[in-house]
Amino acid sequence: MRKKLEGLGKLAVHANHLAAWAMKPLAVAALLAGLALPLSARAEPPTAKCDTPVDLLRLTHPLSRVSQKLAAQEPILIVAIGSSSTAGAGASSPATSYPNRLAAELKTLLPDQSITVLNRGVNGEEVPDMLKRFDSAVVATKPDLVLWQLGTNSVIRDHMFSDRDTAMRDGIKKIRATGADVVLIDPQFAPKVVVKPQAEHMVELIATTAKLEDVDLFRRFDVMKRWSVVDHLPFEAFVSPDGLHMNDWGYACMAKGLGIAIAEAAQRPVLSATAHSHLVP
Repeated sequence: MRKKLEGLGKLAVHANHLAAWAMKPLAVAALLAGLALPLSARAEPPTAKCDTPVDLLRLTHPLSRVSQKLAAQEPILIVAIGSSSTAGAGASSPATSYPNRLAAELKTLLPDQSITVLNRGVNGEEVPDMLKRFDSAVVATKPDLVLWQLGTNSVIRDHMFSDRDTAMRDGIKKIRATGADVVLIDPQFAPKVVVKPQAEHMVELIATTAKLEDVDLFRRFDVMKRWSVVDHLPFEAFVSPDGLHMNDWGYACMAKGLGIAIAEAAQRPVLSATAHSHLVP
């Protein structure tokens, strides 16, 4: 009899528990839904939004050589030369370097055009090192557009250019001799760069050189600075753990912005000519 009463008591306790859960159907549903999801899907951090304003991306000059190739529907060859942030340091794989991501972006923006992007980045190089291989890495490829990323290693090593330094201009002249369009890319906005007092001066020097030489400049430093200052992204959202190189998200967002800038600048003369033709009786 005693054992029977104890059994009935346990059944009553279980019944009370079941009744309590029956009064909370939402809690049960939420628990079951959570168990049904794989672990990786339960706690994914929100993805940062890449929405850099067009006015910050826009290139000053139209890309005339690329524009001609677009109009003639001829293949376009882009050479990306630079140091480690062109080579892809900080990326999880070669496919996520900025040149490879740029090729994918341009395929989306200009789907009917054959566009090849060659990665000619070499870790650790400064401008004099790049100039030594310009003939083989750039000129020999017969490019239509050259993206020249420079300045970062000189800043972090305290090897600053003087205002009279002709190295950048020599490189620009060598590219122009091929007939290719030129876009300079300035240093990245990253902890190991911005801590250097010369960083802002390097950014200004590259901008001044681009203006004097009438070539385009992709303002990577200002684009990344906006991610930090305006979008309030922490450095770890777009910079790799080494505090210097960009990570996959950073390279992807840079490539997206650069792709938009190139496509717009390349189509600008075509659009202008089309608009003008409609005005002519």
